[in-house]
Amino acid sequence: MFDFDPRRLEKLAALRESGVEPYPNGHNVTHRLAELIEAGGDKDDATLKEEVLTEFRIAGRLRFKNEMGKAGFARIQDESGRIQIFVRKNDLGEEAFDAIWKKLDLGDWVWARGTLMRTRKGELSLRCAELQLYAKCIESLPDKHKGFTDPEQRQRMRYLDLFINEDTRETFRKRSMIVRGLRNYFDGQGFMEVETPMLQAIPGGANARPFVTHHNALGMEMFLRVAPELYLKRLVVGGFERVYELNRNFRNEGVSLRHNPEFTMLEFYQAHATYIDLMDHTEVLVTELAEKVAGSLQIPYGDDVVDYSRPWRRASMEELITELAGVANPWDLEELRSRWIELHPEDAEADLPKTVGKWFEQFFDVHVEPTLVNPTFVTGYPTEISPLSRRNDERPEIVDRFELFVARQEIANGFSELNDPVDQAARFQAQADAKSSGDDEAMFFDADYVRALSYGMPPTAGEGIGVDRLAMLLTGQTSIREVVLFPALRQKASAPAEDDAE
Repeated sequence: MFDFDPRRLEKLAALRESGVEPYPNGHNVTHRLAELIEAGGDKDDATLKEEVLTEFRIAGRLRFKNEMGKAGFARIQDESGRIQIFVRKNDLGEEAFDAIWKKLDLGDWVWARGTLMRTRKGELSLRCAELQLYAKCIESLPDKHKGFTDPEQRQRMRYLDLFINEDTRETFRKRSMIVRGLRNYFDGQGFMEVETPMLQAIPGGANARPFVTHHNALGMEMFLRVAPELYLKRLVVGGFERVYELNRNFRNEGVSLRHNPEFTMLEFYQAHATYIDLMDHTEVLVTELAEKVAGSLQIPYGDDVVDYSRPWRRASMEELITELAGVANPWDLEELRSRWIELHPEDAEADLPKTVGKWFEQFFDVHVEPTLVNPTFVTGYPTEISPLSRRNDERPEIVDRFELFVARQEIANGFSELNDPVDQAARFQAQADAKSSGDDEAMFFDADYVRALSYGMPPTAGEGIGVDRLAMLLTGQTSIREVVLFPALRQKASAPAEDDAE
């Protein structure tokens, strides 16, 4: 049961007793507030009265109110902006002035009808011929001086955060621009947008721990997808040669500044292309988005300024490990171990990796990734840690794969797809064996996907781009919770907002 403020409930009752409906319906809204501001422009009061004869019907949330006897000013806000309204008892009538205007509280939605005017101080205003309560706010707003700044409270009460903080609204406007820009780019390149299952009998396409559920009617265990990859590649087998999906993935893993258990991913697949073609796509796509969203290719992010100017660096994993960790021969197990202990003597007795692939991951995570600020394509991943990628023709120990790193974090992962069904079956089996040995993030063996490949998939390249992380970068937000409208948070009783002065 929700605990309402008894004083606010008394106000509701008093309104109804006086004949004012606190939650009416059916009022016609003809304009957004930004349209009034545009119509007013820089016209003075005399020009407005002569040239702007439109009668506007508007609605907005009350953010400021100043009563002055038989008149008053207020500022209201809608999604498009804010404007001042001017009320007079003579214009509204005594009943509406006393029963509605005098009873309005900050946070209330109001509906108004009127014409534009300019005050003596030069502020564009709507002179109200009619004023109605549109939706009563029965919760207290945050203190006007302290604002609403606590990150956790803002994320728990995003509805309040959005109408209190313009910066928050702007972040999500930019996120919407990014999503729209992604779609526009791929539509323009001849890709078809598709939808693939969220509920899957076998989760695949990434090394990740899935969420498990049960389908009652089918009587079977199912999983929220960790990636759409294997279904998208089935579509390529079926003849759709350029496909993309922009949707949610779910991974039952940790929550951090960069991780949310449900997140938005763009995945796209292009037949007759290689991983090099996808790096070219990505470089063009992200630089275009940076210029549209941020208006610059130099974008602040935390303590850094990321430079998106092209061309971006492309370097192999072994090259970077040699350069930044001082490992002369990254393919030598003994040298990898001895160099690690030299750098980390506290690990001399630790249970350290047993394979080159796992060593590459460990050196990269600790000594390479924290240095990659400007966009860098990392290539040459060991085959062992890339179960879905195509082996390199000249060096079968690595695959034709890249990951894009920006501001010390992975943003995208792409590769030339493995289309050999026999090789794929062997790699699935290795993953299944690892899962049987206790690796919760290892992949399942997907026999139907192997069967699909057996019908023949043309040479194809595919990539996934983390949309939330891309939004973080292009809006300068260092926490994923600031670009997800309703991030996952530990359950907690909502604390009431601090009382505003009334």
